[in-house]
Amino acid sequence: MTKPMPEQALREQIIAAAIELNCSGLSVGNSGNVSARSQRGALVTPTGVAYKNLKVADIVELNLGGTVLSGVLKPSSEWQFHCDIYRERPEVGAIVHTHSLHATALACTNREIPAFHYMVAVAGGDNIRCAKYAIFGSPELASNALVALQQRQACLLAHHGSITLADTPAQALALAEEVENLAAQYCEVLKIGGTTILGADEMKQVIKKFSGYGQQ
Repeated sequence: MTKPMPEQALREQIIAAAIELNCSGLSVGNSGNVSARSQRGALVTPTGVAYKNLKVADIVELNLGGTVLSGVLKPSSEWQFHCDIYRERPEVGAIVHTHSLHATALACTNREIPAFHYMVAVAGGDNIRCAKYAIFGSPELASNALVALQQRQACLLAHHGSITLADTPAQALALAEEVENLAAQYCEVLKIGGTTILGADEMKQVIKKFSGYGQQ
């Protein structure tokens, strides 16, 4: 299980990631949300508050059943899938949800992102699945997301957006940026008639190579 950071630092990291969602263009206005695992459950961005105006006290703490433990604001309307993912995936430390342009465009056509490029493996497998549609904030959406996230660190949400998982808010945000970049590339590929898809054996090699990639 990921060991939670000190709560003050977590709250600050959540706010920094939420602000970057806007600055990067991954989400417009108050769309999207950010959370991190806490000692007692999860710290989640509130609903309906401009991210640039967030204060550390505005971040809402919930237990993993959805009960508010601290905070005077309402949590994100998507608190359900945040809590359910933390409960079912004990290795996850942070979650970012976006309505980024190209990932959402693919999700609105119920498309996954297949292995058109080896970097799809950054999400943990040979595709980035698209979860079945359910209304936002619902237990059904949370359940559908968990299915799409099996053995994955990212998924799309049909007619909605994307979810990324990581150890920290900054890492979950970086993965959201990578998913959006892959989605943009795949949209361009579809425009020019599509492409071949890398095979399962090739992607297994990529995933294995990724495990030792970068600074260890």
